[in-house]
Amino acid sequence: MKRLTTDVLVIGGGAAGMACALSAAKTGVEVTLLEREPVVGGVLNQCIHNGFGLQFYQEELTGPEFAVRLQNEMNQEKVTVIGESYVREIDVINKRAMVLSPQGAFEILSKAVVISTGARERPFGSLLIQGDRPSGIMPAGLAQRYVNLENYLPSRKAVVLGSGDIGLIMARRLTLEGVEVVGVVERMPYPGGLTRNIVQCLEDYEIPLLLSTTVTKVLGNGRLEEIEISEVDESFMPVPGTSRRLKADTLILSAGLLPQVEDFDNDLRIDHINKGFLVSNTGESSVEGVFAAGNNVAIFDLVDYVAAEGWIAGRHAALYALGESTSGDRVPVVRGENVGVLVPGIVDMEENLRLYIRLRKPMNEGTVILKELDFEKAFSYGVPSEMIQIVMNKEKLAPLMGAGRLTVEVR
Repeated sequence: MKRLTTDVLVIGGGAAGMACALSAAKTGVEVTLLEREPVVGGVLNQCIHNGFGLQFYQEELTGPEFAVRLQNEMNQEKVTVIGESYVREIDVINKRAMVLSPQGAFEILSKAVVISTGARERPFGSLLIQGDRPSGIMPAGLAQRYVNLENYLPSRKAVVLGSGDIGLIMARRLTLEGVEVVGVVERMPYPGGLTRNIVQCLEDYEIPLLLSTTVTKVLGNGRLEEIEISEVDESFMPVPGTSRRLKADTLILSAGLLPQVEDFDNDLRIDHINKGFLVSNTGESSVEGVFAAGNNVAIFDLVDYVAAEGWIAGRHAALYALGESTSGDRVPVVRGENVGVLVPGIVDMEENLRLYIRLRKPMNEGTVILKELDFEKAFSYGVPSEMIQIVMNKEKLAPLMGAGRLTVEVR
């Protein structure tokens, strides 16, 4: 069997993987990037709307523009990209991966590994909705691919279940293509997407947003014909007497994303709130020399954050491969009151701290408290869909050594 060697192996060629490969290559090491699609870019390639790059590049770009910018920069460095490749098996301890590609099966040996496999959409089967099994039910990302990449119009009259950002963006996109979007149904009492997307994708196009409401049944003979919706109580149970039916030929699912960790969760520790890999602020996982970055760590709200974390993980993976790892003392990060998603789970004293926090519930105002660092940051109008980011220089982290942990809470 053919055997390849590389300094840093990056698995996944989306925003995190490309930024990681670029950062590692700039450190002077040899980098190999594996991507299951024929080209790199991941979901960016089908996100033709703008709003990307404002932090990472300090200018507004579309998804494909963001991807091409990273790809062009990678092309100027020592990065080998292997497209249409699949990791069949990986030994994370010995950094050995078995790979399948159109060129055949081969083995890759590396000194450091970065996993940037992104996220997958929550499937219809997990929602436990009653009814028939008609065609016309699909995740928002698939609908986006149909319209933006394949040039197919999957619907004439649609309902969107869930108010995640991809669903909101597709509500607008389908409307622009002449599809009647009957409404966006959200079981929570507040929307799940960014505020700007609520305004620009729904309000600007007068698309109804039905909060505290869910789909309880789908009906159709072959193709979807009707969707039954009901209001829900505080326990998300349908309220009797509130059900009604909407005519639609398509149900677009925007019920959330799940970090793609299944192929590695037996070897690497998982944060069961984030549902992704537990990593430090260097991106290193629970296995030495194995790093993770992007939406397989937690679901980020901005691709700029994903790319920034990939950049950091790539640099530290390269340093590890060179035998120049600067890993220092580490302490765990502990969730306090009102904190949901929280990245990272470990603080390494040799790297600056970048905290990403999702609230458990909306707040008109509040304060993020880093207890052991005697740090507070006030905010106004915080919602779970939008991350709060806190950046702190590593020189300010010294008090954590005496405390043995960092507690993050919101009041």
